[in-house]
Amino acid sequence: MIGGELTRRVEQLTAERAPFVMATVVHVQRPASVAPGSVGLVLSDGSIEGFIGGHCAQHSVRLHALEAMDAGWPLLLRILPEGPPEPVREEGAVTVVNHCLSGGAIEVFLEPVLPAPRVLVAGDSPIVRELRRLGPAVGLDIVAARDIPDGTLRPAGTDLALVVAAHGTDEVATLRAGLEGGVRWVGLVASRKRGAGVVEELRTEGVSEELLDRLETPAGLDIGARTPAEVALSIVARIVEIRREAHEERHEPARSDG
Repeated sequence: MIGGELTRRVEQLTAERAPFVMATVVHVQRPASVAPGSVGLVLSDGSIEGFIGGHCAQHSVRLHALEAMDAGWPLLLRILPEGPPEPVREEGAVTVVNHCLSGGAIEVFLEPVLPAPRVLVAGDSPIVRELRRLGPAVGLDIVAARDIPDGTLRPAGTDLALVVAAHGTDEVATLRAGLEGGVRWVGLVASRKRGAGVVEELRTEGVSEELLDRLETPAGLDIGARTPAEVALSIVARIVEIRREAHEERHEPARSDG
């Protein structure tokens, strides 16, 4: 059971948008140094807060908690004192052997708690309002300038996307900040003609061709959208596609040239 101190720590990490894994001991075979219901937090640097077993168990918990964090899916970890040398994997679970356990065995449920990917939106148009309505339904954190105390968007490499639907207001500066800031996907809501003009302005200001190639305009998948809600839907669908592509890239098996 999670105590008051850990509860406050969870609230702090959530407010900081810091990823972590909630590790809960769900089964114990004696002898073991931990009881069912014990909870710990595994942070992204591998540090563990709370008690979820001795040093031997912590090594396995840390390793597989970070794996669950990276994958974004919960995992049931079984730690046994003897058995096959290699981990045994099945859907949603992995069994490992740690010979330094004192003869007992434990099962730990590893639940990643990840901040919703941040999507910055520039402008106050009907399309932006629809993006703010649709985005949270697919797990996106839609952030507009008015959500920030000083009203200034500061795109960063940790942001999943930047959508500019400002109808000409500070478009070039915002797009440049997003491209140079390393935002994974940058989209401009504009007609093809006006979009080409904005791209040329960026080029004139010295933005490299490599970065300009990353700017998508018109933003969104081509679904024949006409209304603000339809345009927003096409943009959200494109961002979901980008999000899944990023996940697949992280988990693509390494290829050998040999």
